[in-house]
Amino acid sequence: YTRRQRLPVTAAVASDDGSVLYTGSKDGSITKWSLQNATHLATYSKIPSHTLPMTGKRKGKGRRVVGGDVEGHVDEVLALTISFDGRYLASGGRDRRILVWDVKTDKFVKAFEGHKDAITALAFRKNSLQLYSASLDRTIKLFDLAVMGYVETLFGHQDGASSLDTLYGETAVSSGMRDRTLRYWKIADETQLVFRGGGRSKLREVLEGGMEEASGGEEDDEETPAGSRKRKGKEKEKSKSFLEGSIDCVAMLDESTFVSGGDSGSICLWFITKKKPVFTQSLAHGVHEHISESEGTITTPRWITALRAVRYGDLFASGSWDGIIRLWRVDIKTRSFSALAEITAPGFVNSLQLIVPPRDTALAHTWGNNSESTPAVNGGSKGESKFPPGRTRDEVLLVAAVAQEPRLGRWSRLHGNGEKNSALIVALPRGDMAPGVKKS
Repeated sequence: YTRRQRLPVTAAVASDDGSVLYTGSKDGSITKWSLQNATHLATYSKIPSHTLPMTGKRKGKGRRVVGGDVEGHVDEVLALTISFDGRYLASGGRDRRILVWDVKTDKFVKAFEGHKDAITALAFRKNSLQLYSASLDRTIKLFDLAVMGYVETLFGHQDGASSLDTLYGETAVSSGMRDRTLRYWKIADETQLVFRGGGRSKLREVLEGGMEEASGGEEDDEETPAGSRKRKGKEKEKSKSFLEGSIDCVAMLDESTFVSGGDSGSICLWFITKKKPVFTQSLAHGVHEHISESEGTITTPRWITALRAVRYGDLFASGSWDGIIRLWRVDIKTRSFSALAEITAPGFVNSLQLIVPPRDTALAHTWGNNSESTPAVNGGSKGESKFPPGRTRDEVLLVAAVAQEPRLGRWSRLHGNGEKNSALIVALPRGDMAPGVKKS
């Protein structure tokens, strides 16, 4: 567990070679860990707000002036990303600043300003030092760390941008939360493609479907045995659909394929040649039942909190708050995806990452040589190890930030079922990642 960070972990990101891990927290700090022996290396501490100069032009916290020379965050850290060459770490948060750090020396390099609201997502273009940022101010910004300068701002979202992903091309995909759109940005052409979410559900269909299910349930109660009635009830529960009001996360598989998730609990597969999703997995992480004194049992979907895919692969992971990270395999021929495996992760999954370390990289993970348990960060989170000592590693590393609270708020808090503020690291053997292994 990330005991050095007092508040929930909002982001966790590992270098492409799988050697170091960074975690960001709501306490405003960033912690660096070694993935080879699960030890603490450095901490980029939060700057106390009372040390900042003040101005008389604003009120409250707005009186504090956060300049570009402030070497640290002064509020919650919400996003982290590492450049492809492992040279720079970029961080963003509620202080509306993007900070660049030198990974090797652990020194502050540069602060980018310009966003007018919290920064929610950061992504480096692969094999490049171009950095994309998404913010609740509804804009996407592009920076170039090769010259340490600002490039341009992308407009289009009608609500805050909550998630962002990019690969090798000069393209990016972002999600717009309550504007229910995904935007595919073509930087070189200065154009964008708009994909409108919401699935196939409409308010009328939800209402009419609910009425039909209610009447059908009464008939089943009269004509079928109790066991059959219970089984049919479960089938109906699985078939329910919910109106999607917000698209919260997105992940690219390649330059033409990506997946999205939102508050309806559905995961959608998209092609850039189609304006609607080609496949939708409803209630991917199930539903949550809350008992109300006035309205009885209220059923709501568990929204998708995080998505991440293997670059140019057919594997992606999804997280919610049902205590499970789910792995999915995409079949391009059938234009669909299916459940592949499940990983226990109690709490809110606030971020996900899937990396494939180079095969020629010697990763002597001491936590991977124990056949019984595998501590991830500071002797905390555990996962199964399938790598006997001396075996050549051919693996996919899953990195997850798991916490008791959601990343962007405190409207819910989980406790009592093993939920801890932690970073979870799981090594997935590529040879074992096949249908039938831990199949959900």
